[in-house]
Amino acid sequence: MVAFVLRRLLISIGVFFVATFLMYMLVANSGDPLEDLYNISNPGDRASRIAARTEIMQLNTPVVLRYFDWLGQLAGYLWGHGSLGVNRTGQAVAPLLGLALGSTLRLVLLSTVLAIVTGIAVGIVSALRQYSSFDYTLTFFSFVFYSLPIFWAAVLLKQFGAIAFNTWLGDPVVPLPVLLVLAVIGGLFAISLVGGRTWLRRGAAFAVGFVVVAALLLVVSQTDFLARPSLGPAGVSVLGLAAAVGITALVSGLAARRVLIASLVGAVVGIVIYVATLSVLVEPTWPLLIGLFLVTLVVAGGAGAGIGGIDRSRAARAAVLSAAVVAALGFVDWLMYAWPDYVAGTFGRPIATIGSNTPNYTGTLWQTTLDTLTHLVLPSITLVLISFAQYTRYTRSSMLETMNQDYVRTARAKGLTERTVIMRHAFRNALIPVTTLVALDFAAVVGGAVITERIFGWQGMGTLFLSGVNTTDPPPVMAFFVVAAAAVLLLNIVADLVYAYLDPRIRLS
Repeated sequence: MVAFVLRRLLISIGVFFVATFLMYMLVANSGDPLEDLYNISNPGDRASRIAARTEIMQLNTPVVLRYFDWLGQLAGYLWGHGSLGVNRTGQAVAPLLGLALGSTLRLVLLSTVLAIVTGIAVGIVSALRQYSSFDYTLTFFSFVFYSLPIFWAAVLLKQFGAIAFNTWLGDPVVPLPVLLVLAVIGGLFAISLVGGRTWLRRGAAFAVGFVVVAALLLVVSQTDFLARPSLGPAGVSVLGLAAAVGITALVSGLAARRVLIASLVGAVVGIVIYVATLSVLVEPTWPLLIGLFLVTLVVAGGAGAGIGGIDRSRAARAAVLSAAVVAALGFVDWLMYAWPDYVAGTFGRPIATIGSNTPNYTGTLWQTTLDTLTHLVLPSITLVLISFAQYTRYTRSSMLETMNQDYVRTARAKGLTERTVIMRHAFRNALIPVTTLVALDFAAVVGGAVITERIFGWQGMGTLFLSGVNTTDPPPVMAFFVVAAAAVLLLNIVADLVYAYLDPRIRLS
C-alpha cells in the first residue's frame, strides 16, 4: 500500500508540472495585459502606468522564464518562505487565495455533503423499490433537477425563496387554497413513499400525508412558531430518542436489544449534557461547543461499549451516532432561540440574496452563526438540487447492479436478514463506483461554483479565476489552478485507497 501511494504521488507530481506549465502558457498568451491602459488620454500618465505594470508583471521577460520564476515562488511558499506572486496591481496573491478558498469552502462544502448523503440514501431506497411509485416519482424529479439551468434555478430561488418569503414572514399565514394544494401534494408524496397496489392502501397513504401536511400548515398559520421557533428540552428529548431507535434499526436491527439499549443510553447522555449546560450556552464560544460535543461522544461511546457485550462495536457506534444527533438538535434549538433577535437585526429580511454575510452585523455566536447560515441557504439549495439528482441516479444504478450479483443471492440463501444483506453486502460494494464520483465532485467544488458565486455575490475561487482570466493576469489564475489540480490529484489517490477499504479483493491485487 505504501509503495502504491508513493508511486501515485510521483506520477501526480509529473502531471502537476505539465498541467501548470500548459495553464501558465495559455493564460499568459490569451490577451494583452496592457490593453486597458492604451486608452488613457494623458501620454505621460499612460507611459508611466504601462511601465509600472510591465515591471510588476515582468512582461519584458520571456514567458517560459516567467513560469519558472513563478514555480520557484510556489516552491518557496510551500516551504513557508515565499509567496504566490502578485497580481497586476502589485497585490500579493496568497492572501487573496486564502480569502477566496475560505469563502468557497464555506459555500460548497455543506451543499456537497448534503447532496452526497441525501443522494446516496434516496438512490438506495429507489433501487430497493424499483418500478414503484416512489421510484417513478424520484426518477421524474431527478431528471427535472438535473436538467435545470443553474442560473435559472438561482434566480427563481432569489425571487421566491428570499424576497417573497421574507415578505410572507411579516404575516406568516397560509391561505386556504395554498394549504389545500400543498396538502394534496403531501398526500401524493405519501402515496409514492408508501406504495402499494390496492386502492385502499393508496387512499390511506394519501389521507395520512394530506392530514399531516395540513396540520403542520395550520399550526404555522395559527401560532407564532415561525416568529419564535423552539424545540425546548421536551422536543429535543422526543426527537433524540426517536432518532436512537431509527439508528438502531439501521446499525443492527431492533432485535439486537443491547444495541438498542446502548443507542437509547447515548441519546440520554446527549440530553443530560444539553439540559445541564443550558445556562452556560447563552453566550458560548466555539472551543466550548466543540469541547462539549467531544465529551458527549466520548461518554456515549464508552457507555455503549460497556453495554454492548459481544456487540460492543455496533453498540458503541449506535450510541455515538445517537448522542451526535441529540447534540445537533440542541444546537438547532439554540439557533431557534436566537432567531427573533436576528430577524429584528436584519429589519425583517432574514433570508439574504447576496453576499456571504451581513455588513457590519454583530451579535452573539448564535446570531452570527444564523447570519452565516441564512446567507448559505439559497446558494446551497441551488447546488444541492443539481448534485442530488446526479448522486441519486448513480447510486440507484450501482445498487441495482450489485443486488443482482451472485454473492448477494448467496447471502440471502445463507439465511441472513434482509437488512444485513443490504447494509453489509450490497451497500458497501455499491459505493465503489460512486466513490469515484464523490472524489471528483469534491475536487471540482474546491475550484469554486463560478455561476453560483456570481449570482449570489460570493467572492470565492471562481471569482478569483475569472478576474485573472479576464485581465490576462497569470498569478491569480495559477493560484486557483494549483488548489484545483492538487485537489483532483490527491482525491483520486484517496478514492483508490477507499476502493481498497470497500473491497478487499482490490487490496489483495
